[in-house]
Amino acid sequence: MTGAWLPGDPPGNRQFFTLDRPHSFELEGGGALREVTVAYETWGQLASDRSNAVLICHALTGDSHVSGGAGYGHPTPGWWGEMVGPGKAIDTNELFVVCANVLGGCQGTTGPASPDPDTGLPYGSSFPTVTVRDIVRSQRRLADHLGVRRWLTVVGGSMGAMQALEWGVMFPDWVSSVCSLAGCMAASAQQIGWSAVGRTALALDPNWRGGDYYDNPPGQGPHAGLAIARSLAQITYRSDEVFEDRFGRELFDTHSVYGAWDRFQVESYLDYHGEKLVRRFDANTYLVLNRAMDLHDIGRDRGGIAAAVSRITSPVLSLSITSDTLYPPRQQVELHDALVGAGGRCVYSLVDSPHGHDGFLLEVEAVGQAIKDFLEKVGSSVA
Repeated sequence: MTGAWLPGDPPGNRQFFTLDRPHSFELEGGGALREVTVAYETWGQLASDRSNAVLICHALTGDSHVSGGAGYGHPTPGWWGEMVGPGKAIDTNELFVVCANVLGGCQGTTGPASPDPDTGLPYGSSFPTVTVRDIVRSQRRLADHLGVRRWLTVVGGSMGAMQALEWGVMFPDWVSSVCSLAGCMAASAQQIGWSAVGRTALALDPNWRGGDYYDNPPGQGPHAGLAIARSLAQITYRSDEVFEDRFGRELFDTHSVYGAWDRFQVESYLDYHGEKLVRRFDANTYLVLNRAMDLHDIGRDRGGIAAAVSRITSPVLSLSITSDTLYPPRQQVELHDALVGAGGRCVYSLVDSPHGHDGFLLEVEAVGQAIKDFLEKVGSSVA
């Protein structure tokens, strides 16, 4: 029914922290969770003065497995393995790196597929709306648990960039720097539009059953709806140049051309990515986190974006991908200009890449060098 990690599954490299609260975990939009468990992974060692801790925040369909191979407990290799590790741009020989599956996720952290402590059954449709701010508050509790009092940097791309920025706004004394990669200060109308169509496609799958599908017969989860949502998103993650160079008008089968459902190679590619996600993700989590991204607006209930930005006291790296049409460079330039206009410190970096939004994941050398150069400037003058 779901690709979620569930209690009893092999933990792999995951560690688990259950928030110790006298009361439930209150959520920004209303509602609460009586119990919250956060799944996380770490690499490297925390320095005796606790000065080398780095938090990596994952994007929509990521999880805590940033680095490491596929295998026991992890169906796919680390999603940023070329970036994080010994001797790499984020060097685990020197840094203590942490990545947590986000609140509402499906790879060990409390989410819609998790058992509701009141019923023992999956939350399903009863799982409340979470926001990026809720996610960051859960990460703050994890930092307490790990003995981290200040992150050397908080790094994230896309939805991860939203979290990184919220760290800078919500907990300025807890971050020495922020790396916001291909992100934004508030979701745009076009981003919300793409998300809305994907969520609708998922919800129209009859096997979704309003979010309560976990007891469906075997093989009858909302796989088709989730796959379509992912396929739609995949189009926005890459550029026209990449699609044209890789697929052009090539047919999937050169002998099948005129049938109503004969396909081009690009259709097969999109099907592959949709089916791949279904095996490791949960449909309800996709809806919850996709909605959290749409709700992202650092100025909400803070007097506007300018007032929110003025709370950020640490230097910020704002990084763009030239061919990104989903989170276009103008949004990262706006972040830079807003920070500088508020008297803050920001470095703007533009990575030339044909890979579209996914460039923040794929352009490891250029993105890694931008992060390294920025971190070398932290504590000194940052333009």
